[in-house]
Amino acid sequence: MIPYLWFEQAAERISDHIQVTPLEYDQENDIYLKWENQQVTGSFKARGAINKILTLQPWERDLGIVTASAGNHGKGLALAGRLVDAPVTVFVSEDAAPVKVEAIRILGAEIRFVPGGYGEAEQAGLEYSRNKGKTWVSAYNDGQVIAGQGTLALEVLAAPILQNNLTWIVPCGGGGLLAGIGAVVKTKPASQHHNLVGVQSEASPYMFELFNHRPQEGVRELPSLADGLAGPVEHNSLTIPIVRHHVDEMLLVSEAEIIQAMAYAWTRFEERIEPSAAVALAAVLTGNVSERPALVVITGGNIDINQHRKLIQMTVPPG
Repeated sequence: MIPYLWFEQAAERISDHIQVTPLEYDQENDIYLKWENQQVTGSFKARGAINKILTLQPWERDLGIVTASAGNHGKGLALAGRLVDAPVTVFVSEDAAPVKVEAIRILGAEIRFVPGGYGEAEQAGLEYSRNKGKTWVSAYNDGQVIAGQGTLALEVLAAPILQNNLTWIVPCGGGGLLAGIGAVVKTKPASQHHNLVGVQSEASPYMFELFNHRPQEGVRELPSLADGLAGPVEHNSLTIPIVRHHVDEMLLVSEAEIIQAMAYAWTRFEERIEPSAAVALAAVLTGNVSERPALVVITGGNIDINQHRKLIQMTVPPG
């Protein structure tokens, strides 16, 4: 497990480089929404990426940083690399969202396209980093990345408006954010009781299967709008035992439910959120999570404006 001190150190380390994102109350549903779509890179991933890069030795940075990403981690790592003048190479699926790929490129990282999905991009990036002697930074399977993601929980717990006991609802792909939040809220403060719920798309339920002690090799992955949550989890990832230890429940939502949640965020709060971020809100709106009050983590907002508009229009009945 990850020492609690790491989370406190990470919060101090990255404080000058990230935003304290808004926390808003939705009275209709008795939920708090943590808007990480307003983070510096449009996603919570900046927290873990920056923390990891700032903990590396200069020689590790000079070797060159390599990662695989569906987009948001790559963007965060590209920004972190720019902060310390370290070269960054990001392996992405050939089907990765163009708006995310272009954002990574603008921040100065090199892009390597890989046929297939996220799993293939991750494997290609791992092999490249080993063969070339580069520094690999996983999007989730790394203690300092997890510590950086967990700073979100420290931020929420410091908010005076919150009640003591919360049900946290968190999107989950490889489990870095879920593991980080779990390690924080299940450890401190001891006087509070927090439930922790992870949410994935039905189309890519890898961590859902692992959480339930079933092998992920039998998962049949389908196309999903929630690209940031897609793909298998690295074998023996740190996140697997942490998620199993701290998480109370894992849920799945459908693609249609994801779109409805995106529409709710837009029409109710005028917040543009990406599908991967909408899964947690979807779990609330569908009634899959009944405990209140709940804290819903909105993880990112990096989506093409036109794609967002088309998805929202799908939920509006024709006039």
